Amino acid sequence: MLVKRDLKPLAHIYLIEIIKGLAITMKNMLFARNVTIQYPEERRNYSERFRGMHYIKATNGVENCTACMLCPTVCPAECIHIEAGERPDKEKYPVKFEIDVLRCCFCGMCEEACPKDAIKLSTIYEMSQSKRTVFSKDYLLEQRGHK
Repeated sequence: MLVKRDLKPLAHIYLIEIIKGLAITMKNMLFARNVTIQYPEERRNYSERFRGMHYIKATNGVENCTACMLCPTVCPAECIHIEAGERPDKEKYPVKFEIDVLRCCFCGMCEEACPKDAIKLSTIYEMSQSKRTVFSKDYLLEQRGHK
């Protein structure tokens, strides 16, 4: 259905709308606060809920992970790879625990799925590397103190 509207003569050339748009642009250009951060000198403050670098929690020098395989199962990016082993006291532990950070989408599902709260996401956001790196278990255990 076609609706015909009665427009005023100035509305046909959209002059009023153009002036309104320019007024908004000039207001934002001249009176808005500056949002640029000079990165190496200034750091952005993120909330505590920010999901950054992974780390594995440990108590008394032993990781909490029992290699239950819930985190690689629930991971949508399939970036977590675990090989399980068994300790002399018949308890499972991860022999190999790797996270491919370039594939990770930092959704936090691995953190939610873990029954032992072994894997956590810290607030560290500086993760740039010069080459493709897969974080190993030893590296993830080191990161736990830098939250």
